[in-house]
Amino acid sequence: MAGARREPIVIGGVSVAPGEHRTVDVPVSPLYTHDGLSISVQVIHGSQPGPVVFICAAIHGDEINGVEIIRRLLKHRSLKTVRGTLLAIPIVNVYGFLNHSRYLPDGRDLNRSFPGSDAGSLAARVANTFLQEIVLKSDYGIDLHTGARHRANFPQIRADLDMEGARGMTEAFGVPLALDSKIRDGSLREAAGDAGIPVILYEAGEALRFEEMYIRAGVSGIVNVLRHLGVLRRSRRKYPLRPPIVSGQSSWLRAPESGILSTLVPLGAKVVAGQTIGVVADPLGSRESPLEATHDGVVIGRTNLPLVYEGDAVFHIARYGRRTDLVERHVEEFQEHYESQEP
Repeated sequence: MAGARREPIVIGGVSVAPGEHRTVDVPVSPLYTHDGLSISVQVIHGSQPGPVVFICAAIHGDEINGVEIIRRLLKHRSLKTVRGTLLAIPIVNVYGFLNHSRYLPDGRDLNRSFPGSDAGSLAARVANTFLQEIVLKSDYGIDLHTGARHRANFPQIRADLDMEGARGMTEAFGVPLALDSKIRDGSLREAAGDAGIPVILYEAGEALRFEEMYIRAGVSGIVNVLRHLGVLRRSRRKYPLRPPIVSGQSSWLRAPESGILSTLVPLGAKVVAGQTIGVVADPLGSRESPLEATHDGVVIGRTNLPLVYEGDAVFHIARYGRRTDLVERHVEEFQEHYESQEP
């Protein structure tokens, strides 16, 4: 494995010695004002052998929950005893982050631009730089995301569970829900998977928002995975770690017409087929149309915007079959645990 030999690791042309913790700035294309721009990487290169793990956030520049997760992770006391190497990248899409935008200035989605190239578009060049300097020097990866603007996701892991290493990381993370999610073309997970590097994706919260409970769960989840991989020492866990219930199928329930939306169930709620979980009304109050769940499941995502057009995605529901009641109990335990924690 890449982290098994205790030699310096080179990131962005900077050599980091065993036992050293350094901030490395990897240059990317400058702004059109000619001001320099870089992707900052926190490199913790342990003195003892172990795997190389990258943790990244803000591939979509407006998905900032993960930025705070990594900030808190880097202050975690357990990181004093890293075996192997930890590469923490709080902001991958620096351009989007500066502009509160999901996309790059060329209008492209960075997470549909991998593996990229060093002679392509801006998105292709950033993707290529990140792939060459970070991903291909790693053995495992954790990619942090949220829902889009005005859409929130309940904490969940998405991974291709057929890939070696991905299932173990998914089970170790410690959230109640997981999606066996096949890899999308041009995504970071696809580029890493082509190189044999398993990457799990933590989805939680909404773009441009901090969600305290989801941040706490994210920090704990990453620490759990690093312990599972042997990067951190195992500890006596007070909170029982349950493997997530895996769903292989999910779908969006869409608005039946345009109007004002009232949602009747929260994220993480169990729903049954035929249940009214929302209502769309016209602004004058003369007409109301119910949104009924088409199947049993759990709400893993929903819109937070009360204005909808006909066909807009409103509720994202994962199917769990006979395990739906079990998922409901796990969700309740998860919420009670993280709501009771001190900030």
